[in-house]
Amino acid sequence: MDIKFVLVTGATGFIGAHIVDALLARGIRVRGATRSLAKGDAMLQTRKHHADLLEFVQIEDFENPGGLVEAVKDVDGIVHTASPFTYDTQDNEKELIRPAINGVRAVLEAASTNPKIRRIVLTSSFASVLDANRKAPPYFTYTGADWNPLTYEEAADKATTAVVAYRGSKKFAELEAWDYVREKKPAFDLVALCPPMTFGPVVHPVSSVEKLNESNAMLWQVASGSALPVARVPFWIDVRDLAAAHIGALLTKEAGGRRYTPTAPERFSYAKAAGIIAQEFTDLKDHVSQDEQNIDDSYGLDGEAASKDLGYTYHSFKDTVRDLVAQALQMNRSE
Repeated sequence: MDIKFVLVTGATGFIGAHIVDALLARGIRVRGATRSLAKGDAMLQTRKHHADLLEFVQIEDFENPGGLVEAVKDVDGIVHTASPFTYDTQDNEKELIRPAINGVRAVLEAASTNPKIRRIVLTSSFASVLDANRKAPPYFTYTGADWNPLTYEEAADKATTAVVAYRGSKKFAELEAWDYVREKKPAFDLVALCPPMTFGPVVHPVSSVEKLNESNAMLWQVASGSALPVARVPFWIDVRDLAAAHIGALLTKEAGGRRYTPTAPERFSYAKAAGIIAQEFTDLKDHVSQDEQNIDDSYGLDGEAASKDLGYTYHSFKDTVRDLVAQALQMNRSE
């Protein structure tokens, strides 16, 4: 598809900033939506060679999205990565689920005011695919055809943990998008990407190593000698590959209407990360945990359909861990 100007929401976040860079690298003009124009300015400062292609708009709240109709003007594609996420909730429905649903709906409604928009790519999550209570055997491979079976009532229940409520928020926000496209039949089509844990070097503004996004903070904990966290799922993707998947989803005509689960073929555990860190960084060798962890191989996740259809390859876990930890060490030294 010939797309020349893209609105990226969550553009100053971990995943969004990589998508911005991947678009700029192709000469595609980008308007980044961010809650913080200061972060937008910080990204502009480090991308002066793309000053003619990159601009930022402030949208503080996608539930009350003043400026969203303005933000979609003139663009012909949208990548919606912004989504509320916190484990510190008092009210799951009010703080996680409704904001995610309303945010997606606001983006699609704004997009409907601009007939030039051909495609929206939605960053969903493996959380909207996984049935956390499913017991293997038999061996089962999740694909883009699968949905987590959580009901709205279960996800919204005040007694439900924030982790479960988050799974609900991703599912029901994504369903909102599919329902909207089916019912309203807008000029644009939709592609959804449902990635698992996402790791890798950062290109968004991060003031210190303590401010790393949550998934990378876990790897930094491992590098710092903390006790090993337990991986909820054994699947992961390098953020650079996820950005490439978004570009493929945006530009590949045949991807319209599809739902993908981009994931590296190699499984991970934090013990595996510790082993890589010990091997790659001699100074850290005696600090990192030598505990062992089993890697769950009782079920699978299809990352092949995404890489084949959307035209990218996967990094190894070793490369991803090494690149992130090297960057974090550099950040730590310069603080």
